[in-house]
Amino acid sequence: MQRSVEEALSDLEAAWQRQPERLSKQVRLEQALTTLIELQWVDGQRLPAHRDICQRLGVARNTLAGVIELLQSQHLLTTQHGRGSWSRRPDAASPLSPTTAVSLSQRAQRILSTTGASAIQSGAFVPGIPDIARFPMRRWRALYATLTVPHNALLLSYSSGGYGPLKRAIADFLRRGRGIECALEQIIITDGTHHGLELCALALADHGDRVVMDSPCYWGARNVFQATGLAISQCHWQPGAGYQDLQAMAPSPRILYLTGARHYPLSVPMPIEDKRALVEHLSPAIIIEDDYEFFDVHHRGLLFSPDDGHAILAGSFSKLMFPGLRLGYLVVPRALSGAINRVRSEVFREGRMLDQAVLAQFMADGDLDRWCRRINRAYLTRQQTLHDLLTGLPGIIDISPPAGTITLCVTLAPEIDDVRLTRYLLNHYRLVVKPLSPVCADDDPRRGLVLGIGMVEGETLERLGQQLAEGIRAFMTTR
Repeated sequence: MQRSVEEALSDLEAAWQRQPERLSKQVRLEQALTTLIELQWVDGQRLPAHRDICQRLGVARNTLAGVIELLQSQHLLTTQHGRGSWSRRPDAASPLSPTTAVSLSQRAQRILSTTGASAIQSGAFVPGIPDIARFPMRRWRALYATLTVPHNALLLSYSSGGYGPLKRAIADFLRRGRGIECALEQIIITDGTHHGLELCALALADHGDRVVMDSPCYWGARNVFQATGLAISQCHWQPGAGYQDLQAMAPSPRILYLTGARHYPLSVPMPIEDKRALVEHLSPAIIIEDDYEFFDVHHRGLLFSPDDGHAILAGSFSKLMFPGLRLGYLVVPRALSGAINRVRSEVFREGRMLDQAVLAQFMADGDLDRWCRRINRAYLTRQQTLHDLLTGLPGIIDISPPAGTITLCVTLAPEIDDVRLTRYLLNHYRLVVKPLSPVCADDDPRRGLVLGIGMVEGETLERLGQQLAEGIRAFMTTR
């Protein structure tokens, strides 16, 4: 139902106030309007007059104009000169005519039928998003300005196996943070972890080969393996009890995929002993360990060894720094590095040299280490706050212990429908969280909520955490 002008203004003001104040006015306005268009307003909702929006929110006309132009480019708004602007919901786009309709592939349909990346990638508790507002962007921009000079024109060309100084910086980073000593030739620069996993699947497995993952698993990795045609099996892992029903798992999969020092999405330490027991039973051809939540420079919780001819380590800077960076790395066996690099060049090509050079300098100057120490302390404080707000609520049987990462996992009683709960929180409280059950095996009854804490802090965290607690209580009374 269409909202009146005053109702739409009130909606926008409320959505604006829910955005963290540390964000710029343009970002706050963009996220507020996007949330309303995608989640609350009907398709074709007319926006209030621009001058009324500016007056109510205290923003400049050019700020609003920039947001309107951006949302138009994203097909979330339509504007007619002199008449106004109207919302355009993504799911309300006109379908293709029967003469031009093309069906999706079966693997695409399987990917879209499961819980994966949300269409909403901002908000208080969206998983997987680090604190992009506090990241030292001024320093990052300064490095770009320094490196973008005429004599660095080669940085605009294709790379050949990755930027050498970045490989050295990653080797030093792994030595300090994980106690791993690897050769530079073993490091392959990737466009993030998903790209690295896709590269491994293409280079080391054939269509129909089996990959074993945990239950619950990281949905992003599962989607990559599905898209590359691998057959997925899941093995139950229980904190404190290890892998369950190992004897029921068929041995000799092509790939065993493990998360790193901390299990994702359960966000608890992952004992090496549990991993060893699984490896000894399965005898996989390849072990990929994804160091998804890298934190605590003194932690040594990886099974990976650079001297193991069957082991690969995957890492990403997107969760450490900011998602749009899309740079990561693989550490592969020496015997495979040349071939995997050639597969990458043939299928994906290589580039992003300027981004790689900036990241290399950022790391070499110690900026990444300083950032990690500072933000890990902040994440620990935020997790403790949210942990305290949710402890003791009806239906909650466990909460992952506070740590310096961006994820908190809430385990619910198995009879609770966590998918329905997440929809309830979205529809009634405008809070975006992810359910746990869709990433569990069919015979794994666990239910839960996966929460991100990267985008919220201080009084805003207290307020929205209280709303989250209130929403969970209210949902329990409606069951």
